[in-house]
Amino acid sequence: MNVIILGGGIAGISAGYHLKKRCINNIIFEKDPDWGGLCGNFTIDGFRFDRFVHFSFAPDESDQRLFAGNIGMYEHTPFPSNYYRGYWLRHPAQNNLAPLTVDEKVKIIADFVTRPQKDVSEINNYDEWLRVQYGNYFAENFPFAYTRKYWGLEAKELETKWVGIRMYTPDIKQVLAGSFQTQEECFYFAKKMFYPKKGGFKSILNDCREGLDIRLNKKVIEINPSSKTIKFSDDTIAEYDRLISTLPLPEIIKMLPNVTENVLKAARDLRYTCGYQISLGFNRPDIAKYLWFYIYDEDILSSRVYSPNLKSPDNVPEGCSSLQAEVFFDNKAQRPSADIVLQNTINKLIEMKIFDENDLIVKDIRFEPYANVTFVPSIYENRKIILDYLDTLGITSIGRFGKWEYAWTHQAFADGKDL
Repeated sequence: MNVIILGGGIAGISAGYHLKKRCINNIIFEKDPDWGGLCGNFTIDGFRFDRFVHFSFAPDESDQRLFAGNIGMYEHTPFPSNYYRGYWLRHPAQNNLAPLTVDEKVKIIADFVTRPQKDVSEINNYDEWLRVQYGNYFAENFPFAYTRKYWGLEAKELETKWVGIRMYTPDIKQVLAGSFQTQEECFYFAKKMFYPKKGGFKSILNDCREGLDIRLNKKVIEINPSSKTIKFSDDTIAEYDRLISTLPLPEIIKMLPNVTENVLKAARDLRYTCGYQISLGFNRPDIAKYLWFYIYDEDILSSRVYSPNLKSPDNVPEGCSSLQAEVFFDNKAQRPSADIVLQNTINKLIEMKIFDENDLIVKDIRFEPYANVTFVPSIYENRKIILDYLDTLGITSIGRFGKWEYAWTHQAFADGKDL
């Protein structure tokens, strides 16, 4: 059987690895000049940066051992921070209010006590969900602002099935305790997170991709399910018996002939974020203070900033440190130029007293067309229309953008295993 896998990211490599374990030969075609997809990385003057930010918290022990391989993992307890109008609050902010003024703490706690009481079945959107969980004042000043920065939409435009364990809801005792002093307990949904000791995050796939037939710089432009052929931008053609795709649903639909209008419309209506990665390297070892932090101020374009050197010292030259900021936009929004985003990020981080200009020795900005799936109410119907259509064509679609899910890396890896 001639099995072709489109995409050399974590889902595609997992599919190839698990098929090969079962003696099923396969070829992975990847459009980029390197494997890894959004788990990949790049290096500038000895500074390594991942394509967007990842940690592993895979629950399956066999996956943990596979990801660790021969290089091992650093174990991190996730104690991120939050920047809000000049204050630094430990995460989650909703029960770490101690640094705020008395006036603001009173407003937050008073609204938390009197917040609307609704059953989940009565909540219609993310706006209502946030008000029910945290009260109006906190919702409007913290997650509403962050939603606009991270998703590029208002909270009322999102539904809520995606939230799950991602947002912590404290009780009144935790809110009160955290308003007097910083709480030492880790409230993050994953209590331990892991990162490879060497080679960046993509190293979790080292053992899996060993011996796989991965062909790079192979961008698909046409798929013909009738003849079971794939045409690439270099004018080569490949034949398949079985086709597995990790490509984003809106992209694969463009590659197919004679797509019906209802499927085309469903693909057009899918919402997602695109994003810039701003990667900064410093000539001092002490710039990074937090594994990562969130920024709520809307005049600062960055929504999250991570510290590659705290994830692993292998990511920077000796005596140096690094930061990587993420700036997201809704796919239908007009976004500012890369130069504007880069300068805003640098200027605002300097204003926040993160670093001085003369500390900066590497600066880089890159754009990713697909960052996160956005959960507007129409997602489930549109996603089903497209996946059902692909199924009729004998195309199996997996991975975060292939199944159109808010999947963590171990969940995307599981797609390949389940296949």
